Amino acid sequence: MLSGRTCQGTVRSLIGHTICFTGRVLVDGEWTVRSRCAELAADRRAVVKTDFSRKVTLVVYGDLASKVVTDSRRAYSSKLVDADASRHGGRHVCVVDADGFSRLLKRRPAPCLELRRSGAGRVRPVAAAPAGSEILGGPLRVRRPGRRPSGDLTLDMNRLDKATAAHEATVGALLAHLSRQGIEGRTHAPGTPAFDAGWSRGADVFIAEVKSLKGAREDQQIRLGIGQVLDYAHQLRTAHPGRRLHPILVLEKRPVDPRWSSLARSAGIRLTWAPGFPGL
Repeated sequence: MLSGRTCQGTVRSLIGHTICFTGRVLVDGEWTVRSRCAELAADRRAVVKTDFSRKVTLVVYGDLASKVVTDSRRAYSSKLVDADASRHGGRHVCVVDADGFSRLLKRRPAPCLELRRSGAGRVRPVAAAPAGSEILGGPLRVRRPGRRPSGDLTLDMNRLDKATAAHEATVGALLAHLSRQGIEGRTHAPGTPAFDAGWSRGADVFIAEVKSLKGAREDQQIRLGIGQVLDYAHQLRTAHPGRRLHPILVLEKRPVDPRWSSLARSAGIRLTWAPGFPGL
């Protein structure tokens, strides 16, 4: 039985969960009745119950996700009320919507929804604020590399690196790697240091500086990246002392000198590189 907030805001798998449904569920764009949902869940090693009980650890919120609940006595509403009461009693019950259930069927993690009372004892599920909502911004996209003006005589290594195709290719590979784990890469939030990529896992927030190694001395680029990500992490920890923050230095490829991994580790930085991104 799951007790407390063991999910840390994310349901990792259907395995081991005892679940119930509020009604039919829109699974990958197709309305699916509860009996079929139960079969799909059982295939993923979940136990399915018709009604809510103390054994239930996961509620799948179905057919009224976009409507107003008008009858609190109907089963789909009472299950959310019961889940909310269970949470307030100290036993956390996870809740996912149709999209979350579809992700779990594909063996991908899904966000556990918060429950909010909306009057007359009714309860509705809402998306929880991302773990790094004050740090992470919108979805990260790969940019088209720009050109440095020929008349610019000031050498800004950070701007120059961000303008290279190798840098953006590494960002794209990192986004694809995270996506395969069900994680969306994010930009930095307004007013925060301009790290290259960020993401969250539960309560942990990760910020990454990306460095290409083409057209520059490897040691120069890695030293620059270490200094930048340490600076970013220090600023963010000062502004958000309650956050579990993890600085990451991402390289275009494995560095020639193996000493960089131990140096980064001694500074509290995780060093990784394309294309496999070891340690992420």
